Amino acid sequence: MATSPSAVESRHEGTEERAAEPQGPLFPELVGAAPPSPAGPIEAAELAELAAAPDIALPKLAQTLRFSMRQIEFVFKARRELGEVFRMRGVIPGGPIITSHPDHVRSLFTAKPEQAPSLTGESPLRPILGPNSVLTAVGPRHMRQRKLLLPAFHGEAIAQYTEMIDAAAEREIDRWPVSETIALAPRMQAITLDVIMAGIFGVEGKPAPGTPEHALRLAVRKAVNASTWPTSQLTELLHVGREEAMGPLKFGLAMLDRPVYAVIRGRRESPDLDERRDILSLLLQARTEEGEALDDKELRDELLTLVLAGHETTANSLAWAWERLVRNPGPHAALVEAVRRDEEAEERVEATIVETMRNRPVIPIIGRRVQVPWRLGDYGAPPGTAIAMSILLVHHREDVYPDPFAFRPERWLGRKPGTYDWIPFGGGIRRCLGAALAMAEQRVVLTAMARRLDLIADRPRPERAMHRNVTMIPARGARVVVAAKH
Repeated sequence: MATSPSAVESRHEGTEERAAEPQGPLFPELVGAAPPSPAGPIEAAELAELAAAPDIALPKLAQTLRFSMRQIEFVFKARRELGEVFRMRGVIPGGPIITSHPDHVRSLFTAKPEQAPSLTGESPLRPILGPNSVLTAVGPRHMRQRKLLLPAFHGEAIAQYTEMIDAAAEREIDRWPVSETIALAPRMQAITLDVIMAGIFGVEGKPAPGTPEHALRLAVRKAVNASTWPTSQLTELLHVGREEAMGPLKFGLAMLDRPVYAVIRGRRESPDLDERRDILSLLLQARTEEGEALDDKELRDELLTLVLAGHETTANSLAWAWERLVRNPGPHAALVEAVRRDEEAEERVEATIVETMRNRPVIPIIGRRVQVPWRLGDYGAPPGTAIAMSILLVHHREDVYPDPFAFRPERWLGRKPGTYDWIPFGGGIRRCLGAALAMAEQRVVLTAMARRLDLIADRPRPERAMHRNVTMIPARGARVVVAAKH
């Protein structure tokens, strides 16, 4: 049940008198803790004493279609009927078992890489992004790629992007019409694509027509638009576990690959390569511990990962933030007031982002394939089992997040999110490399929009989540009406 504005105000009364007390969460009742549940690698003898995870009682095809088309309804229904650990049968061999307990998440995030490698090596993204990407690689290859990319995403590099993000946001907002309904998702994608193009390729603003960078930008936008077509979900299912693209996907990738390889060739020949600080230039100069440089195929896989995964997830998280805000007057008013008065604005913006990513995670599920016997509470998983952590279910546990379906940014005032119960970026050695950049983009864009725009919902009913590739996006693109600009 949502809290009324008066109740929120009453809770804030007297904060000056309590100022001398130790700083703590302003709303301690809005975040709790799950009861302990043993989890992690076990011996074969212990596995024999544990029950198998309960199965969803539907044919394999029905499970696959429902999970692909209506993942939210599918996993919540399974948890209601079977508990926090259950097994589905779909296109992933050997499961997966799906869990939503933070202790189980902890066991998988902190496991040795050889004990629980990532399932991304089997995902439908592998034929698109290739086997060399930091997202799809596993084992030593993954660690090698991660080390090469880390310098481009450290704090100093992120700080340099802030002015660029603000400029991209202001340019985009200037173009929005007043008193008209607009879809925010594609406009957020325009901002984040500008940022990605600048950060990765060193091209600020729109690339000049006729350049490989311009062709790449157009190809990326076409690819993202095509991923909303109904046939894209069938294509996704057909590519689970495959190494190479086939059919229409193969044709679409060729359109992307041409400008990507052209950009790489041009940059290799650039006379000022040593002086450039964009990610492509840094990768071209990077060397492994053995002194090896990345070849063009490896560069292609990393660049596509950064461009496709790096801009769309952040854009849709911003779209979800406004989809939630315009339908929740209290949090919306609190954000706008804090930003425009510049009173504790940073904390309010951060709380809004964290709550959005809890309430509407763009990536709904992540997984590992355990190579040794594993315990998940009362259940056991034999070696070779795929175990998926439902971010949706973890983020909507009533014991961890009372009133879990409500949008309550005040949960996070005076509190940092937990490592194993707030997991939109994954965790462990597989935690998203671009997490710091994604948070920086959201802070800057959310602040600019709250400062300059009066937005209202185009209709009262919330937008449902639509499944697209491995993401959950607003089905109508987060439509709003720009009531006024400032």
